[in-house]
Amino acid sequence: MVENNLFKNGDWVQGKSRDGELIHGFVETVSDNREIVKVNVVESDNEKAVGKSIWIPSKWTEKLPDLEISNEAHLLALIDLALLSKDETWFMELSGKLESIKIHPKITARKSEVQIPGNRIVKLDFK
Repeated sequence: MVENNLFKNGDWVQGKSRDGELIHGFVETVSDNREIVKVNVVESDNEKAVGKSIWIPSKWTEKLPDLEISNEAHLLALIDLALLSKDETWFMELSGKLESIKIHPKITARKSEVQIPGNRIVKLDFK
């Protein structure tokens, strides 16, 4: 597991509750002594825990790696989540990423079929 002092608000984590339930969520609060964290549970094997915030020892929690999301649909879904959780900082960060994607779109296709007028057989692979 990760050292206690590495957790900060907004980090996505997974771990176990005091009752042994598997949880997945994000850190809302880190205690002053960094020994416990308050996690907003997004997924759990106990459905009653989903949507609730629980305090758990940080040593029972593991920080998940940050993911780089560059898909517009995923960003829009995360923006909705930021609005629901009233997280203005996260909302602004996601909105900036979305704007960046709109200004500088990337070519995401690795392989595609390109039709050249008059020749319907040609297939070109882009790498």
